[in-house]
Amino acid sequence: MPRHTVGRSPLHGPRPTLRRLRTASASACAVLLAVTALAGCNRDQGSGAAGGGKVGIDLPRSDSDFWNSYQGYVEKGVTADGIDALPLTNSQNDIGKLVSNVQVFTDQGAKAVVMAPQDTGAIAETLRTLSERKIPVVSVDTRPDTGDVYMVVRADNRAYGEQACRYLGEQLKGKGKVAEFQGDLSSINGRDRSEAFKSCMHRKYPGIRVFELATDWKGDVASAKLQSTLAAHPDINGIYMQAGGVFLQPTLALLEQKKLLKAAGTPGHITIVSNDGIPEELDAIRAGKIDATVSQPADLYAKYALYWAERALEGKAPKAGPTDHGSTVIKIPNGFEDQLPAPLVTRENVDDQKLWANQLEKKS
Repeated sequence: MPRHTVGRSPLHGPRPTLRRLRTASASACAVLLAVTALAGCNRDQGSGAAGGGKVGIDLPRSDSDFWNSYQGYVEKGVTADGIDALPLTNSQNDIGKLVSNVQVFTDQGAKAVVMAPQDTGAIAETLRTLSERKIPVVSVDTRPDTGDVYMVVRADNRAYGEQACRYLGEQLKGKGKVAEFQGDLSSINGRDRSEAFKSCMHRKYPGIRVFELATDWKGDVASAKLQSTLAAHPDINGIYMQAGGVFLQPTLALLEQKKLLKAAGTPGHITIVSNDGIPEELDAIRAGKIDATVSQPADLYAKYALYWAERALEGKAPKAGPTDHGSTVIKIPNGFEDQLPAPLVTRENVDDQKLWANQLEKKS
């Protein structure tokens, strides 16, 4: 708080009683101003870091079944928890729109922001501005490269790539050719999954040749590149899709068109491992069209994004270690990360009702 000072009275002369009276009055006014200003600061803290306040929530895209499911869970969570949320925005995988949406949140008095930046490098300046304004940020699914965050809510994406590698390696008995649909490598998720998959394949299954297909998370790009790869290498016997929400349908359509969509366990079947865990992937596993997916918990992403936003508004400092919701919080260079569990789903556990996609189907 600034220190308030009172200057000397401009009145001089033979009336000390009046001078003392006016000096006392000025001092009283100064105290009143200081108390009023302090009360104003307390009101600001009460609506922000010390309990309560508006939350701005930006959705990253609407072209993915996974993110559409996440949106549904966020909307239900806001209502159920009575969160004072500003109208949801959607940045549509456009960093410029995300920056603009965050500006609108701050103009509307947001005291915390939940976002899922798809370009984890380009969001740094926005995070710096929010940090300067003491507005905590919860980043969902992606970990910003730089810039302060209160909490990142995501699963261990390196484990995604590792699990996919191990499953394919075992199913292919360490030999064959695999097409990998890489996500956007400007995203920490795309990098983590790609690096872990590559490292695991080189280390454990050197007999498998991997064709890395950059896709920018776009299904049409993945389909076009797969078609070219199949033309040059018709003996492809494995596919790793880093995001089933955007890759599943185009891939299955292409394989069916080329009469390469063989049921699991039959000759000529291409072993397919995916990431996301959406209902359509689970149906494809049941039908034998794909073999496995890593279930990225859309429900838990929404639940704990809102949970940590509320903790931030209450002024609670995160701590590293196990949580009471089956995850582990780790310290990262620019904040903390709540690493939620993401199980591998196969024919053996595809009907497990703990999987969020099965709960979603049950509710609908």
